[in-house]
Amino acid sequence: MNSDTQYEDSVSIMVLENIKNKLLHAFRTSAEPRTSAETAIHPIGKSFQVNEELRRAKIDGAITWLRSELLEMRSQDRQLAQTLLGLNKEIQRLRRENGSLKYDVKACHSISLVFLYLSQKNSIFSEYMFTS
Repeated sequence: MNSDTQYEDSVSIMVLENIKNKLLHAFRTSAEPRTSAETAIHPIGKSFQVNEELRRAKIDGAITWLRSELLEMRSQDRQLAQTLLGLNKEIQRLRRENGSLKYDVKACHSISLVFLYLSQKNSIFSEYMFTS
C-alpha cells in the first residue's frame, strides 16, 4: 500500500468512528450519561461496545426480515392449500360426473346394440318374409 492509500484509510476510519460516536450519542438515553473523560479512558471498550450494538442491530433487522418473510410464506401456504382443496373438490365432482356419464354412455351403447340387433333381425325377418 502506498502512503496516500494509508492516509485515506486512516481518515476513513476516523470519520467512521466519529459517525459511530454521534449515533451513539443521539440514541443514548438520559439514564446513561457519559462524560468525555470516560470515553477517552476506554476507547477500546467503547469501540467494542459500538461494534456489538451495531451487530445486534443488524441481527435484529435480519430477524425482523425473516419474520416478515415467514408470515408471507404462511399466507401463501394457506392460499395454496385453499386452491388445492378447491381443485380436489372439482376433480371429485368431475369424476362423479364422468362416472355417471360412463354409465350413461354404456347404457346408450347397450341400447344402440339392442336396436342394431333388432333392426338387423327385423331386416333378416323382412327379407325372409318377402322372399319366400
